[in-house]
Amino acid sequence: MTSDKSRAEILVNGLVQGVGFRYFVVRHASRLKLKGYVENLFTGEVHTVVEGDKVNIEEFFNLIKLGPSHAHVKNSRIDWFESKNEFDSFEVKF
Repeated sequence: MTSDKSRAEILVNGLVQGVGFRYFVVRHASRLKLKGYVENLFTGEVHTVVEGDKVNIEEFFNLIKLGPSHAHVKNSRIDWFESKNEFDSFEVKF
């Protein structure tokens, strides 16, 4: 049986800091049973590393591309990797 576990790194930019974006990400990651972290970058972007079922990560990415109501995502990118089973939960990194 093949595993559908994947790892993805997601990068978004636009109006994505100071609008509750990271907490939006945490809420949806938790609901979709994903693990990893989200962080603001000094460049103004938001970076997310996530592991879990690939279909859930794809749904998660579609939500992130929209963002919370006060955000405006200009660009988004997802890069896929093999799961490392590195995380126990999903959190905001400071």
